[in-house]
Amino acid sequence: MFFPRANFSFTQDLERHWQVVLDECLSLPGAEFDAWPEKSIYNRGWDVYGLVLMRQRIMENCIFCPRTVALLQAVPGLVTAGFSRLAPGTEITPHVGYTDQVLRLHLALRSSAQCGIRVGAEVRHWIPGECLIFDDTVEHEAWNRGHADRLVLLVDFAKP
Repeated sequence: MFFPRANFSFTQDLERHWQVVLDECLSLPGAEFDAWPEKSIYNRGWDVYGLVLMRQRIMENCIFCPRTVALLQAVPGLVTAGFSRLAPGTEITPHVGYTDQVLRLHLALRSSAQCGIRVGAEVRHWIPGECLIFDDTVEHEAWNRGHADRLVLLVDFAKP
C-alpha cells in the first residue's frame, strides 16, 4: 500500500533538495556502510548508513551529512533515517515490517528501470528526486536487476 506523497507536506523540501542529499551520500566512503542486519531476507548487497535510530541521531555519522540531517528535522515523528544501497543483483525477498506505528519513505537518489519495489500487489520504480511512501507492515520486496547501485534516503516516521 503506497500513499500519495502530496499527503505529506515535508516531502516537498526533500524532493526539492534531493541532489544535495545525493551529493552527501556519494561523498561517504563506501566502506562506512553496514550490511542490513536481517541477512535472511536478502541474497547480498544491501547496505545502510544510519543517521537516526529510534529517534536518536547517530552523531558520528550525522556530522558528515549536515544538510541531509537539517532536511530531516522537518519530518514529523522521525524514528529512523539513513541511506540504503542495493548493489546490482540484490534481491530482497517478500517480508513485512515489525510495527504498524510508522510509515516508510524512500527518497530516490539513484536508480534505474531495472530496480523496483512491490508493496502488496502494486509495483513501483524509484525515480530520482521523488519520494515513495508505504506501509511496511504490508508484504513487500525489492530488487536491483540493473548495473549500478540503487540509492535511497530511507526514513521511518510516525504514522499520522
